[in-house]
Amino acid sequence: MDEPTRPLPNPRLNKDGQWVGTSTLTPKAITTRGVLTIPPRRVIPVIVVPGIMGSNLRAKVNPGVDKNKALAPGEPAWRPPNGAVDGLSEVKKWKKRKPKQRQQILDPDTLEVDDSGDINLSLFSFSDGVDERHARAHWWGEIHWGSYGNLLYTLEHNLNSTYTFVKDLRVIRPHWAAVNQWDRRQWGAASSGLTAPLTEAEFKKHAGFHFPVYACGYNWLQSNKKSAKRLKRRVKEIIDFWSSRKQDCKQVILVTHSMGGLVARACAKEIPDLIAGVIHGVMPALGAPLCYRRIACGTETSSPSASWIGNMGMEAFAVIAGEKAEETTPVMATAPGPLELLPNHLYPKPWLFVSTKRQSSPDMDYLQLPTTDSPYDLYRDMKSWYRLIDPALADPADKYNGNPAPFIIKAINQAEDFHKRVLDTYYHPNSYAFYGSDFQQRSFGSCRWLSEPHYVGLSASEVQKGKPEGSSTFGGGRNVSFPNKGTAYFRHMDQDASGDGTVPSQSGAGPSGKVKQLFATRGYDHQGSYSNGAMLALTQHLIVKIVQGVA
Repeated sequence: MDEPTRPLPNPRLNKDGQWVGTSTLTPKAITTRGVLTIPPRRVIPVIVVPGIMGSNLRAKVNPGVDKNKALAPGEPAWRPPNGAVDGLSEVKKWKKRKPKQRQQILDPDTLEVDDSGDINLSLFSFSDGVDERHARAHWWGEIHWGSYGNLLYTLEHNLNSTYTFVKDLRVIRPHWAAVNQWDRRQWGAASSGLTAPLTEAEFKKHAGFHFPVYACGYNWLQSNKKSAKRLKRRVKEIIDFWSSRKQDCKQVILVTHSMGGLVARACAKEIPDLIAGVIHGVMPALGAPLCYRRIACGTETSSPSASWIGNMGMEAFAVIAGEKAEETTPVMATAPGPLELLPNHLYPKPWLFVSTKRQSSPDMDYLQLPTTDSPYDLYRDMKSWYRLIDPALADPADKYNGNPAPFIIKAINQAEDFHKRVLDTYYHPNSYAFYGSDFQQRSFGSCRWLSEPHYVGLSASEVQKGKPEGSSTFGGGRNVSFPNKGTAYFRHMDQDASGDGTVPSQSGAGPSGKVKQLFATRGYDHQGSYSNGAMLALTQHLIVKIVQGVA
């Protein structure tokens, strides 16, 4: 058959397990034949699980008693901006929103995942059956396109395109050749053992599977325990879909970002046999002091390691997320999801310091906290001036009738239960993880309140007994009064540790000894980790490695 051929776009799998394509009738003189490429019958779906704030949220469409007080049913509540123009629009919108409105809009009980988020496939040159209908059927609209669109599309295209033919000789595709040729030093590993270039036998086995790529958003304001249940349902739904269409589908692969790793670990603990493997990217495995900083002081607006353009971006994000504690506390104080990002009981201690600056010697620490193995007592303390949560800021919308403290305690208790019982130290036995260990992407490895030199005469006991004067100042500083010694101003210090700008390396390294391999990497920021070429190549390499263990 010497006639030319053309691929038929967008093949679909019908209920009988047959792949169907659509062709257009042409005159007899046109002899080009339509070719439908049939994927392998063996299927391993790949599910991308985003980080906190990476899922689009809306007011419940059918709210019942859980009606959002600021939004109409179905109205978007959280849509991270895609691009500068969209970002400016979001900044203007959130700048007008007072603490009361923020609490009402981001009320966990009244929200659900919004699957109608932006999808922009015009950025990619290959179609391979990926149109908007395909993307929405795979729930790509649930998660932030700017952070995950390139990951979703790259995996869909590259995983399902292993070989090409050159003069009747089968060779691996250029994107796989690029993965094999990648400098392993950018993965934080030598080119040997697990990270050695993929072999022909490994590619051959990989090519025997079809890898449909899905997203799974979640309500990141609710407990990760609930989000894990949603992911569990999604895993079973996807496997059932392919199995019902006579495809051989028994397991999925999870690719996670940030807090999505906590969700995936809790899910995998319940259904380990349905998961072939997990790849964790920049997971706050032990929590992050940044969470304390954002609740106690508001969102950071700069970093000593960021460029002026980077700091401008941080300032814009802070307007959206909340520049002051008066804006962040009403949203986060009773939301289990964000509270589960606080440093957990395994995070290296101490990490919270109260210090004074001395003229000609190192700063002196008054307090080093937490003082016990459990940081949760510190979080439940709402009276000390260095407290995480000021209850007077927690309920501007009067949701709790002016008494939010019991609900704050309940949410912190949920976080403690999630850390200690639900998650514990569990990792799926076929897990890999990479994290940022880069001092050029400085993170909060600790939180430090620092006073000026003339308060060096205070004792630790006196510092503990200080009383806050009013709410925090712009930038998160606090005025603290001391009996018979006046008032001192404590400012919160800048980022101090290597990391990815969000997760410090001591938390990112938490999976050490519990996963098959841990990669300490650099050269990217937290949100852009899967837009980094080296991390994208590593992810594809590891997926092929996971496939080798599938029977």
